[in-house]
Amino acid sequence: VQLQASGGGLVQAGGSLRLSCAASGIAFHMNTMGWYRQATGKQRELVATVSSRGAKNYADSVKGRFIISRDSAKNTVDLQMSSLTPEDTAVYYCNARRPVVAGTGSLTQLNYWGQGTLVTVSS
Repeated sequence: VQLQASGGGLVQAGGSLRLSCAASGIAFHMNTMGWYRQATGKQRELVATVSSRGAKNYADSVKGRFIISRDSAKNTVDLQMSSLTPEDTAVYYCNARRPVVAGTGSLTQLNYWGQGTLVTVSS
C-alpha cells in the first residue's frame, strides 16, 4: 500500500495550494479518503474527508476555503486550499480508511497513511 502525497510548499498568506495524493495497493473505491494535518507541537487533526460515495466532510476551520475531491479513475484525492493563513501551516497527511471485520467479529477501521507533505504559509 502506498499513499504518495505531493504539492506542499511555501506560500504567502492569502495564497492557494493544491495537494494531491496518489493511492496504490488499495481498493480505492472502497475507501474513505482524507487529509489530516499536524502542526508543530499539536495533535494530528482532520482537515477533510470524502467517502466512497462522494460525501464530503470538512473541519470547521477550513470550510469555505478548502475543497476535497477524488478521482476514482486515477486513484487520487486532491485538496484545493485557498485563502491560506499562517494557522494552516502544518504537515499534511493523506489517509485511506475502510471498515473491516476484526478477528473478534467487531467492526473496526483499517487506516493507511501517506508520508506527509509540508505546507508553510508565511504572513
